[in-house]
Amino acid sequence: MTFLSDPKSFKTMLVVFGAWKELGWASIIYLAALSGINTELYEAAEIDGANAAKKTWHVTIPALIPTMVTLLLIDIGKIMSVGFEQVYVYLNPILYETGDVFATYVYRVGLGQGKFSYTTAVELFNTLIGLLLLVIANKISRKMTEESLW
Repeated sequence: MTFLSDPKSFKTMLVVFGAWKELGWASIIYLAALSGINTELYEAAEIDGANAAKKTWHVTIPALIPTMVTLLLIDIGKIMSVGFEQVYVYLNPILYETGDVFATYVYRVGLGQGKFSYTTAVELFNTLIGLLLLVIANKISRKMTEESLW
């Protein structure tokens, strides 16, 4: 049995491939944020006697917190939308019970069986849950870090 038709390895495969897919995007964002950190902060920390670890802890990480919070909030907003393409490419009838997500379910039932109003309601529910999670996470973020999307 190949790993593409094994329900036990499907979730692991999906997580690994998803992390690999997002790694490039996140690295570009973090590199851009790192390049925006004022070098004078590192020089001042060095004059104060900070080693590389202390500079990372006291300069780099605090400067990256707004970027981290923004990316986390964006990911929380799309947590209910795993990604249609990523799942659909590997999905087959053997894996429907294990690997079916909202997007693939809506596609199969809506277009395959013609239940357009039902799948519209399912996708509306999916979107509302994502929006609710995003609003809650944004409020928590604003209280804890004073950083938020709005």
